[in-house]
Amino acid sequence: MLQKTKGIALKVTNYSESSIVTQIFTEDLGLQSYLINGARKPRAKIHVNMLQPLHLLDMVVYVKEDNSLQRIKEAHPAPALLHIPLDIRKSAVALFLNEILYKVLRHQQPDPQLFHFVFQSILWLDQTDLPIQNFHLCFLMKLSRFLGYLPSTTAQSKPYFDLMEGRFINNLPAHSYVLQEPHTSLFSTILGSSYEQSHNLVIKHSDRIYILEQIINFYRLHSDNFGAVNSLEILEEIFH
Repeated sequence: MLQKTKGIALKVTNYSESSIVTQIFTEDLGLQSYLINGARKPRAKIHVNMLQPLHLLDMVVYVKEDNSLQRIKEAHPAPALLHIPLDIRKSAVALFLNEILYKVLRHQQPDPQLFHFVFQSILWLDQTDLPIQNFHLCFLMKLSRFLGYLPSTTAQSKPYFDLMEGRFINNLPAHSYVLQEPHTSLFSTILGSSYEQSHNLVIKHSDRIYILEQIINFYRLHSDNFGAVNSLEILEEIFH
C-alpha cells in the first residue's frame, strides 16, 4: 500500500556500498526505518544528502505490515532548510536536538501533535534572525510536554526543583537530583519562555551549561535507556 506522509530525518546508517537505512519520524506512521538502495550514488533519486539530521520531507512510502524495514517511493525536501546546514551555530543546535530526538522517539507511535511541534520548531530555527543561544533549552522543555513529563509549573516561586518528581518544592529532597537557586529561577523562566523571547534570557555561559546538563538529567530520569549525549561538548563550545 502507498501512503503520503511528511517526515523528519533523524539517522542514516550505511547498509551496503551504496545503500542506506534511514530512520525517519513520520507524521502518520511514527518512527520508521527505510531501506534506500543506491542513496549514496551521485545520481540517486533519493540522495543521502536529503536525509541529513532534521531535514524535512514530503514522502510517498510503501506500507507493509510487520516489516521492520520499509521502502520509500518518492521523497522531496518540504521545505529545504536554507540556513541550518550553512550556519555553524544552527547546525550545532540541530545536531544536538537530533541526538535527543532520536533517543526519545525510538519507539514512537504516530503522534501528529508531537510531529507538528518538532516540524515547526525546526522551521523556526532555520528561518529566525534572532540569537539562538537559549533556543535548545526552551525546545527541550516544550518537548517534554509531548513526552508526558512536563514539569509542573505550579508554585514556581519555591526555591528548589525536584528533577525526579518534576515539581517545585520548599525543602531539599533526600536525593541529589535537584535544582537550587539561582538555577531554580532561571529554570522557571525558561519554562515560561517562547522561542521569540528566549534570546532575552540573561544566562551566564557556566549557568547555561549547568542548566542544560540538569535538563538532560531530567530527561534521563524520565526516559528508558537514555544514555550519554555525545554532541553536548560541541554545543557548549559553540556558545562559549
